[in-house]
Amino acid sequence: MYIGIQKIGQIGVPVKDLERALSFYKESLGLPLLFNTDTMAFFECDGIRVMLSLPENQEFAHPSSVIYFQVAHIHDTYPLLKEKGVMFIDEPHLIAKMDNMETWMAFFKDSEDNVHAIMSEVQV
Repeated sequence: MYIGIQKIGQIGVPVKDLERALSFYKESLGLPLLFNTDTMAFFECDGIRVMLSLPENQEFAHPSSVIYFQVAHIHDTYPLLKEKGVMFIDEPHLIAKMDNMETWMAFFKDSEDNVHAIMSEVQV
């Protein structure tokens, strides 16, 4: 019997200052906080947990992979996040056009200098 990967259950994001990161993900991005400890915080993002954690050792003290947060309307979400202090690297821009679908993205840095993005897939 084949036992394969079914879905992403959790994404870990290394942080330098847990309280600062907790505030950013909760207040600026608006992710619901599930719970936190002295070294970790867990957020809900449509069935995927985002875990912020202080690195256990230097091996894990590096920027994280890019998390692409899907939003319904990137041009509406972008200014709202900017108002909450999210520091964008660029403005929403077209990444790809396939048949009747456009993919738009805007990249930002979190409070810990990790790069992430908001993205929308728009029917045209």
